Order: sequence, then structure tokens, then C-alpha cells
Amino acid sequence: MSTQGARPAEDNRRRLRRVNTAAAAGLVLAVGAVASGQRLPLLVFPFLALVTCVTLTARRLFRWETMVALLAAVIFLIPIKRYVTPGASFNLEPYRIYVAFLAGAWFGALMVDPRIRLRRTGLEGPVGMFVFAMLASVAANDGRIRELGIQKDVVKTLTFFGSFLIILFLVVSVARTYIDIHRVVHTVVVCATTVAFFGLIESRTHFNIFNHLHPLLPGLQFQDPAYTAGLTPAYLSRSGVERIYASSAHPIELSAVLVMVIPLAVYLKRVTGQRRWIIAALLLALATLATLSRTGFLMMLVTLLVFLWLRPVETRRLWPWVVPVVLACAIVVPHTLTSLYDAFFPKGGLIAQQDQRNVGSQDGGRLTDIGPSLREYEQHPLLGEGFGTRISQRLGVLEGRVGAATARILDDQWLGSLLETGAIGFLSLVWLFVRPIRRLARRAKADSGPEGWLAAALAASLTSFAISMLTFDAFGFVQVTILTFLLLALSSSLLKLPATAAPPAARR
Repeated sequence: MSTQGARPAEDNRRRLRRVNTAAAAGLVLAVGAVASGQRLPLLVFPFLALVTCVTLTARRLFRWETMVALLAAVIFLIPIKRYVTPGASFNLEPYRIYVAFLAGAWFGALMVDPRIRLRRTGLEGPVGMFVFAMLASVAANDGRIRELGIQKDVVKTLTFFGSFLIILFLVVSVARTYIDIHRVVHTVVVCATTVAFFGLIESRTHFNIFNHLHPLLPGLQFQDPAYTAGLTPAYLSRSGVERIYASSAHPIELSAVLVMVIPLAVYLKRVTGQRRWIIAALLLALATLATLSRTGFLMMLVTLLVFLWLRPVETRRLWPWVVPVVLACAIVVPHTLTSLYDAFFPKGGLIAQQDQRNVGSQDGGRLTDIGPSLREYEQHPLLGEGFGTRISQRLGVLEGRVGAATARILDDQWLGSLLETGAIGFLSLVWLFVRPIRRLARRAKADSGPEGWLAAALAASLTSFAISMLTFDAFGFVQVTILTFLLLALSSSLLKLPATAAPPAARR
């Protein structure tokens, strides 16, 4: 029986060797053809190289946990809205191509692979309620949508959010064990730390390496964010210091993404004992400060409070690290602390600044927007004005819809969701975040082992994002939204695992 069991494995190895040999031979022939003066399309070489790499790592690459981890790598390392296919009627980007491939593979596996089954996430209630709010709000405001001529924009927004929900259910279906979840978390932290490292280089040299990936992405057209998203040096300057944005669409989004990964780095340090994860957390924190984003700083405070709640003893032991972190910040990103101080304590006060209306614009500060927005909400209290109908000037630029602005800029996702989907959509979003955070908190308090630490980290990440939604239009940024739904999916998979409760003495 051992011989029969070894025969299929040997056949697979032989088949893989033949494929590898064929791919390598094709690459050699292509190089020889060019050396002899023959013309070949530009994409032949990257394609052959890709085929060779894929076949060399096929057995590991096409595991579900690997493909989910690769999704995290794509959204972190290939800037969204910056590299698109030229000449298309809509922007076809790498992350969209990969999500479509991943969704197709998942749907196919559901039909033919008995090992892959659609699993409950535990979030069907809030997700179903929000989907109803989205569709009902669009149906109730069909006349307004037609009058504004934004039917395509609404369909596009619905499709985007549908892809986020696919990611949620897909990850829960394929990430079934603690090891699967751990590997995805590991990839997320590595990729985010890479972004943070190059972000710190950007803060010192003003060179954004993610704007120079052309040789690695043949066939894609680069869109300079200085022109497409208005990220000019003048716009990025705050108190004389230029903010960084690395692979994100905006410094605020970058700060939110990095802070959400810091708790995961802390979890890896706790369960592995490796010091490199402390370095990763430090790089993530320093790059967050280099964005000069008040949102990121607020999220770090929320993260600290969550850890004080769920892991009070271990968190208090970190206080001696405060002085070294401040010194590292002063050395690595000088003038950042003073610029952040000016941002939080401007002349006249922060509240007065947020209460001022922008001169020559319909958009005001965050506090100025509350009154007019609530009066606008009173006209459509239950279902709102229609999901995807509020296109601000900034969102229009980010989505390639210049000139399609239909609403004022609201740096408040909760307020924007209230206006778009009414009370039903707003309450469903509250439910969507409160439910997993409460369950993760209970799991973290009951389990002092690795799974309990992962629950605490995920609770801190999701709580910080939920609070940050008060300070920027979070769903208008694809990178941070995909990361959020990925963490929601990992949280659901973790909560499905049986708890390994430790006795009270061990928890203390």
C-alpha cells in the first residue's frame, strides 16, 4: 500500500518537472530569438517568467491560504488607482483582476470540490440588513438617480461593495484552521511593514517607490496621483512637512491601514517571541506618524485603550518603551511631532478650525457639516438618498469621475452612510462592527493562548477602524475597506474555532 500511495506523488513530481522544463525552454528560446534579431511582443518575457515561477511553486501557490494571502500582497504593494489598463472604458486594475480570478476559482470549487463549502460567518444578520438598505435606498430614489444621471456610478458602487462581501464569505469558507488564519495575518504584517519601510524613505527623500513600478507591471498605464488625485507637494504639506502616502490613495488612508496592522504585529511577537515583530510594529508606528494624520494618531490611542481593556497587565509593561519610541521618532522622522502638535492644536483651537467653513466652497469643516447633513437626513430618514449617490469632488477624482460631484465632502463615513442608506443602513453598520468586536473581546478575555491574543489584536484593529470612520470617508478608499473586510472574515473564522480556555490563574 505504501508503494501505491507513493506512485501518485511520484507522477505529480514528474509532471511538474516536465512543465518546469517546458517553461524554462520557452524562456531560453525567447531570449535566443531576441539575440538573433527577431521581434517578440513586450509581454512575452514577463509571461514566460511568470509561468516558470508559477510552475516552480504550483503546489504551494495554489493553496487557498496562499491565494488569500496574495490578495493582501496585491492591495498593499500595487497602488490602487495608479496602475490601470490603457484604453479601457473602465479602469481595470490588478486588484480587480485578482479578486475576479479568486472569486471565479472559489465559485468553481464550491461546485466541484467537496472540501470547500459555503460557511456561515456569524454576520449574516448585519450584512443582510445592510444589503437590503443598499438596494431599497436605490429603488426608493430611482427618480433622483435618473435626474442626476448617475445610474452607472450607482451600479459601479454596488458592484464594488458586492466584491467586498465576496471577499468576506470567501475567506471564511477557505480559512478553516488557526494555521490558515495565522499565515494570512503573517502576510498582512509583512506587506504592511514593507509599505511602512518605503514610506519612511519617502518621508526623508520625497521619493515614492510605488510611483515607479512600471518595469514590474508591463502593460499597465501609470496615473500620476499628483494630477489624478491632487496629491501635489503643496497639498501634502502640513506645517512645512510633506506628508507621505506610499501605496495608498491618501495619507489618511495610509495611516488607517498601518495602524490596523500594528495589533497584528504585536500578536505575532507574543506568539512567536521573535524580536523582528517589535521592529515591524515600530516601523508601522513611525510611518503612521509620518503621514501627519490626526486620524492615524487617534486610531493608535484607541488601539492602546483596547489592549488596556483586554490585556491590561501586558500593556502596562510597555510604558518603559515610550521614551525610546519618542527618541526614534525624533531621529527617523524629525519635525513630525511638532507638525502633529500644530495639527491638533492650531491657532484658535481645533474645534474652531473644524467649525470654519471653507472660503469659496460648499464644503465646510467636520463640525460645520453636521447641521446641514442632519437637516438633509430628515427628508429621507428611513432609507436615505440612495447608496452611491453622494459623489463628492474628492471621491469623484479618486474614482475617475471628475465633474460628477453631487454632494459636499463629508469627512465622516458614519454620517455619509446615514445620508445614503438612512437609519436602516446606519444601524446595520453599527451591528456589523459591534457584534464581532464583542465576541472577539469575550474570546480574548477567556483565552490567554495564541488564539486569545489574535482575538485581542483583531478586536483592536476593528475598533480603531470603526472609530476612524468618524473622521474620514472610509468606504471611499478601496485599500482600507478591503483590509477591513479581510479582518472581519478572519475574525469570523477565528470565532468558529473551539475555544481553548485557560484557568483564571493562567490568565493573570
